[in-house]
Amino acid sequence: MKTAVITGASRGIGAAIAMKLAKEGYFVAVNFCKNEEAALQVVKNIRNAGGKAEAFCADVCDAAQVEKMIQQVLDISGEINLLVNNAGISSHGLLQDMTEKDYDHIFDINMKGVFLCTKAVLPAMIKQKSGSVINISSMWGIAGASCEVLYSASKAAVIGFTKALAKEVGPSGIRVNCIAPGLIDTEMNACLSDEDKHQMINETPIERMGAGEDIANAVCFLVNDEQAGFITGQVLSVDGGYII
Repeated sequence: MKTAVITGASRGIGAAIAMKLAKEGYFVAVNFCKNEEAALQVVKNIRNAGGKAEAFCADVCDAAQVEKMIQQVLDISGEINLLVNNAGISSHGLLQDMTEKDYDHIFDINMKGVFLCTKAVLPAMIKQKSGSVINISSMWGIAGASCEVLYSASKAAVIGFTKALAKEVGPSGIRVNCIAPGLIDTEMNACLSDEDKHQMINETPIERMGAGEDIANAVCFLVNDEQAGFITGQVLSVDGGYII
């Protein structure tokens, strides 16, 4: 049974990815930082559907916690075939109102977390000469969003990280790709007004918000060696055509 580690998997996109991969036959390591109850519910849902999963607590910004989590997963499964760097936060406001603390917090989770988790799984993947890393960025990492400068910059950094790492670890049999979601119906976007949501939907050719399952399906495509075995270092936009 293949093993997948998904960060920030207690809710939203991460939970949808966890459920989908479990249905595909993966043992899923459901990472969470604070919301243990929600993470355990995801695990319960997976098990009730006949899948296998465990919850693992770790702050992706803390190297020691990340390394401990990855070792715990390896102790259980023996290998890690897929890492989905999904944990992330957003911010809204004028750049002139952002503080250094805001900057550190956003980049710690959105970029440093990707760095730490990827670094922790690479030794096992390199040893087994195979593996896949999928980073969740954002359409704003491609185009940039007004009043979301720090968020956009952190997600753009994830894209650069993806492309560079794909070149570095490709010879070791590891593929690294990125998904750039558009407007997805999750708690992260609950701060948007109905008017803002309707405006964005009207500007989306598919004319709807995305669902966590849309991102989960993209993950399953990219990790499938038969379908995507020759794809690495790429950014797959799953945004309904919002950015073309």
